[in-house]
Amino acid sequence: MKNVVWSGTWVAERLGVELVGDERLTELLGLALRRNPKRAHLLVSNVLGKHVPQFPSVVHGHGVALGRRVRDLLGEEEAGHAVVLGYAETATGLGHSVADGLGPVPYLHSTRRPVEGVARAGGFEESHSHATSHLLLPEDPVLLAGDGPLVLVDDEFSTGNTVMNTIRDLHERYPRERYVVVALVDLRSPADLGRLEDFAQQIGARVDLVAAASGSVKLPEGVLEKGQELVARHETPVRPEEAHGTITRVDLGWPHGLPEGGRHGFTPEHRSRLERALPAMAARLARALPAGARRVLVLGFEELMYAPLRLARELEETVPAEVRYSTTTRSPVLAVDDPGYAIRTRIVFPAHDDPADGPGERYAYNVAGAGFDAVVAVVDSVADTPRLHAPGGLLDRLAAHTPHVLLAVVPAYVPAPPPHVAASSESSAMLPEPLRGPAFSSYAPDEVGWLLQDLSDVTLEAPTEEREEAIQSGGAHYAESLPVEYQPSEQYQELFHAALEASAARLAQAVGVVTETILAERSPRPVLVSLARAGTPVGVLMRRWARHRHGLDLPHYAVSIVRGRGIDANALRYLADRYDPSDVVFVDGWTGKGAIARELAEAIREFEASDGITGFDPEIAVLADPGSCVRTYGTREDFLIPSACLNSTVSGLISRTVLRADLVGPHDYHGAKFYRELAGADVSVAFLDAVSARFTEVEEAVDLQAKELLAGDRTPTWEGWAAVERISEEYGIHDVNLVKPGVGETTRVLLRRVPWKILARAGTGTDLDHVRLLAAQRGVPVEEVDGLPYTCVGLIHPQYTRGATGADGKAVAG
Repeated sequence: MKNVVWSGTWVAERLGVELVGDERLTELLGLALRRNPKRAHLLVSNVLGKHVPQFPSVVHGHGVALGRRVRDLLGEEEAGHAVVLGYAETATGLGHSVADGLGPVPYLHSTRRPVEGVARAGGFEESHSHATSHLLLPEDPVLLAGDGPLVLVDDEFSTGNTVMNTIRDLHERYPRERYVVVALVDLRSPADLGRLEDFAQQIGARVDLVAAASGSVKLPEGVLEKGQELVARHETPVRPEEAHGTITRVDLGWPHGLPEGGRHGFTPEHRSRLERALPAMAARLARALPAGARRVLVLGFEELMYAPLRLARELEETVPAEVRYSTTTRSPVLAVDDPGYAIRTRIVFPAHDDPADGPGERYAYNVAGAGFDAVVAVVDSVADTPRLHAPGGLLDRLAAHTPHVLLAVVPAYVPAPPPHVAASSESSAMLPEPLRGPAFSSYAPDEVGWLLQDLSDVTLEAPTEEREEAIQSGGAHYAESLPVEYQPSEQYQELFHAALEASAARLAQAVGVVTETILAERSPRPVLVSLARAGTPVGVLMRRWARHRHGLDLPHYAVSIVRGRGIDANALRYLADRYDPSDVVFVDGWTGKGAIARELAEAIREFEASDGITGFDPEIAVLADPGSCVRTYGTREDFLIPSACLNSTVSGLISRTVLRADLVGPHDYHGAKFYRELAGADVSVAFLDAVSARFTEVEEAVDLQAKELLAGDRTPTWEGWAAVERISEEYGIHDVNLVKPGVGETTRVLLRRVPWKILARAGTGTDLDHVRLLAAQRGVPVEEVDGLPYTCVGLIHPQYTRGATGADGKAVAG
């Protein structure tokens, strides 16, 4: 058998560099010299598809195999909640391939290309690289906010600095319990071996490492200086050669709207679309290849590695020619035409994609002199510029070394901002990213993003009686202060848990019905926007239903709306800057008399007039609509929703929202507090889990009820509003704002306001146990009324002063 010279021999002999470890290391890696003042040597992967043209099946296969190992490590259930993150530029294709092996999981890679209009979700530095700034630009910021494992993929793991920089940056924003680092080779030095474990302990998370091979690189003293001397001695000027090959453009028929890679996120749905489209695209390439071509190279472009790889892999299965794959690169490497050196030749050409860091040289290695009958250059549309086609450009340089150059251009996917974004981009760019748990709220970070500002350090609470007098006298608005958080008695907490056990299936069914209605009527990929705070648990449950039933990972935010003041316009600007407003669905817990539904409709009209941003649908989706105020609901029955029984301890430990001029400026979100000190009494997640656990058993009932609702007449009758007006006059209150209909609103009156009396529908049973208990504790009479359209109605003390009691059931005269 013919001896094959290891492609690291030349460097090893001259610099004394040693590769020590697994037998596979020399099979996977060669060595070259960097033209880089920070590091002398370059480990050149033979299976990455970057510097060395390789069979696409080998390149893709190595990534897929690593992904399967990660799946085995995590187990099927945990693997199903993973997100994969690859590093630009070298490991973008490897990361994609690992995601392919892991399963139907989303993928994102870092990028060095800023994209106007796409918000940055993170970034980090790669200290040894010639180009250090990595950006994370997901189309959906929630992609990085889940609590499942984050799988980080790079071609090599040497010091671990890059990975730890990434995890540190992301863990501060989106903490999670587990990370998995994946690399083709683990080449940590003995001194670096313990750093990853120490780092994991510091952040309180588990960090695993999966690699195809491991070992270490032994570097002699003075290797950097010796390497620089070698580069200077062997560097030769580039002599442009005359191009003789033909250049032909090939239309791939790339699917409209399909991302070309993971720069802004690549979902399982995207992967399925690509798989379906690949055979037809490869067939177009095959027809364009010259007859009799024996060796074909598919050449990708810097970060654009995965799409060319998959095209090459499909072509490999389609044509009789030998198909290889590699990509162009920013990395400056010395070329030495020696069998024992990994980079035999290089093609040099100017950057052709208007890079953010300015013009510069780019390279294609081991292409010249490799005997390719045709090269298929695959670039994205941003890089299809005059410089690509100019004399001395990439196509011209390739045509000097192969008789046939085919150009295939993939549309560069940029998340399309709504047409109105320009009007608000300056102000929206100033807005902070949403707050997430556990730093703000006890919900998991992917369950909800709070478009609020944290006022936890501000004293906002006032005694209930003082607040009521100030509100009714016109001296203050209810949103300018907070009630002192009611702490439930042991008896009341037991009642909450009993109510939850009794109603969990009923709630699950209502959650399923309203979610299915939205998916059928409003948007196949809605953006759920809860009205904080009562709507937030409902929004989380709807998000869970969409994932449970349809595998959808829906964005979910919570925003503030204040009666008489409208919705938080800055929150709307944030949403409009990142999503199509027509996909936004506002979510609340229930309707009473429909005041918030009216408030939202008026606020959206004002927002359209002030900002010129259109498309938001003001119709609220609610779990229960006893007032018949909306078209989108889970039920119109007025029954106990246990989340109404408590305050912050069932709402992620978040207070009511606050809007006060001295705290909320023109560019601020409305405020709220995070009551961390109440963690011992928190049942927020227990409530969600109890309802979610009943999803499977109600699926059939949900399908039937949703079908009936979608086919029926759901036009709001506003009977609740009419009833409230009637009650207001009958009881001499003359203010509909002091009449709170429905179980949820009545409970709020007892928890937060000064209640005068409770009206209960005659014969109502256990749904009112908690109301009767609270009323008894506060000395408030409960009056049974025949023919009441609601299960109960809470009446706030009219014309309240602290000297008034109203115990006789009569309105207090002014």
